[in-house]
Amino acid sequence: MAITTINGKTLKNAVISGANNIINQKNAVDEMNVFPVPDGDTGTNMSATIKSAIPELRLISDDAQISHVAEVTASAMLRGARGNSGVILSLLFRGLAKGLSGKSEATPGEYCRAMKMGVEVAYKSVMKPTEGTILTVARESTEQALKTAESTNGVGDFAEVFNKMIGEAEASLERTPELLPVLKKAGVVDAGGMGYVVILKGMWQAISGGGIIETELAAGKAEERAVTNKAGEFETDIEFAYCTEYLVVKKPGAKDSALLRAYLETIGDSVVVVDDDEIIKVHVHTENPGKALEEGIIFGSLTNLKIENMREQHKKESVKAELQKKRSIAPARPEKKYGFVAVASGAGIELLFRDLGVDMIVRGGQTQNPSTEDILEAVLATPAHNVFVLPNNKNIIMAAEQATRLADRNVIVLQSRTVPQGLSAMLCFDENLGVSENGVAMTKALDRVGTGSVTYAARDSVFEDRKIKEGDIIALENGKLAFTEKEVAKALVKLTRRLIKSDTSYITVIYGADVTDEAAGEVFVTLREKIGSDIEISMINGGQPVYYYIVSVE
Repeated sequence: MAITTINGKTLKNAVISGANNIINQKNAVDEMNVFPVPDGDTGTNMSATIKSAIPELRLISDDAQISHVAEVTASAMLRGARGNSGVILSLLFRGLAKGLSGKSEATPGEYCRAMKMGVEVAYKSVMKPTEGTILTVARESTEQALKTAESTNGVGDFAEVFNKMIGEAEASLERTPELLPVLKKAGVVDAGGMGYVVILKGMWQAISGGGIIETELAAGKAEERAVTNKAGEFETDIEFAYCTEYLVVKKPGAKDSALLRAYLETIGDSVVVVDDDEIIKVHVHTENPGKALEEGIIFGSLTNLKIENMREQHKKESVKAELQKKRSIAPARPEKKYGFVAVASGAGIELLFRDLGVDMIVRGGQTQNPSTEDILEAVLATPAHNVFVLPNNKNIIMAAEQATRLADRNVIVLQSRTVPQGLSAMLCFDENLGVSENGVAMTKALDRVGTGSVTYAARDSVFEDRKIKEGDIIALENGKLAFTEKEVAKALVKLTRRLIKSDTSYITVIYGADVTDEAAGEVFVTLREKIGSDIEISMINGGQPVYYYIVSVE
């Protein structure tokens, strides 16, 4: 039977199914990342982004219009977007919501035209769109699906249209290495494009009637327990799940209703049995509503049946209360002209930013990319009319930029890609300058800093014909893989010497949580011997995870 339209319930189930599918496969998507650095990877970011819509979708009734479901999905994903791939995914759904605005249901043509709007929104929002990424996969698959839909004047079968979309998405994904040489050298396809294909396949299973893909058993159980505890441990509070009510129209010679009451009390609690000449009104909380109904039939015919899952109701109300509480937090009243938000991880690094005047720290970075909502909350908590945001990571900039759309004050996102760049920008701030003048000065400061970092390879990889083994020490120079080493100290010295220029006068080395004070002291002595006394060197305990050393050269 042809599927000629989809409604709100179908789209809701499709989004949940797509989210669960990438949750199940996020590790496989993460493995496609070209850089083997331990990071908040693509699969992790995309799954976290679409997963953020699930709690709100489950609060929507099944008879909601498709436009409402799309809008709730887009809004939740915008706030929950993490990393560049997550932001792009949220923008695709933002365009879909715009295209479905005002519709109770959608034909294949209407859905594909809305998807095209999503692609357009995503492309416009990326400063320099790169082909061979999720953008390409989304565009080419949507174009193919729209072409298929329009061949039947937009009112054909969703099965044919969606199958064409997925088929083209897979083909487009396989072509990504031809568009991005870095993918070809590493022998992988684009991770964001792969994540998008996984989501499409999960959505299609629900649309086609195959049901919602569930999360894998072990992960699902752990996730359910986490939600349960956060919501108030309703599983332990509610012993009997099903509130069961019905009326019994008594048959001639029916037994005494006290017998019904006695039985119900053996299978549940909150038992109410009210008897008159013709009917018996029954209420019971039980784990076995079927048994309660079977016993009632002994006394007569049943009517006005009502069975509700109280645990599920409690869960929905708890989630709803959490969402309302989160959104009801009052923003700080602007009391000063300027304020600052910085993304950082590590007690020492956080202290550096606070000493330079940063009001709010958003904890995150390489190991965990904060969401748009995380950054927005920090902005709203800053008591200033103008708030500068320092993402300090290239994969957080887009999420920070999305927060500007939701804020109630002027937000300026600086393009800081590293912690040293963020610190340098703060040093250039001048209270006596205007907003735009400070923005220009702080942005210029970003380019004056050379940044290096020393970490480890999270997995085996091949990069630019170089084989990298899991656990190898790797050095990054201004965000690019420079070399591998066997020892952390040697990697730091070699990297620092590479960063030094003829006009370098100052070097700052920030050591992480996995480096002892003693080891840092020893490497400082080595640096001083190798570099000489003409350049000032500072060694700071940053306490950051993952990165043994972060180097700033100015």
